[in-house]
Amino acid sequence: MKKTARMLAVGVCGCVVLAGCGEAVPAAAKQAGVAGAGETASQVAELNDMNFTAQTAQGVVLVDFWAPWCGPCRTQGPIVEKAAGQLGGAAKVAKVNVDNAPQTSQKFGISSIPTLIVFKDGKPGKKFVGVTQAEELVAAVKAAQ
Repeated sequence: MKKTARMLAVGVCGCVVLAGCGEAVPAAAKQAGVAGAGETASQVAELNDMNFTAQTAQGVVLVDFWAPWCGPCRTQGPIVEKAAGQLGGAAKVAKVNVDNAPQTSQKFGISSIPTLIVFKDGKPGKKFVGVTQAEELVAAVKAAQ
């Protein structure tokens, strides 16, 4: 198994706290994700360091910062998809895998996942840390519009 600079600690709420900047993730941790990890419903866009700025520059966007090896993130995933369905075309909903987008994650100070942020015209607004219900996410998006 490869050594990694990443250190994990589980906070009181069960959220994973990230520290360090290592890129290596053990294969077992990568495989611990749900089947199809990395795939999301067509209503939820996948963002990364290359397309994040362009995709969040205009309008209201709900972004879920997550990782496939994170248990609470796997719980949050279907909730985000439900929120996307409730929002329809009223706002964009997207996910950022923190392992694949370290620059974006660092830029927005993501230290625990899942973290969800409502962006308006590229600027971060309401932030949620930990598993958050769809109704609360939808309300925050509507308030930002």
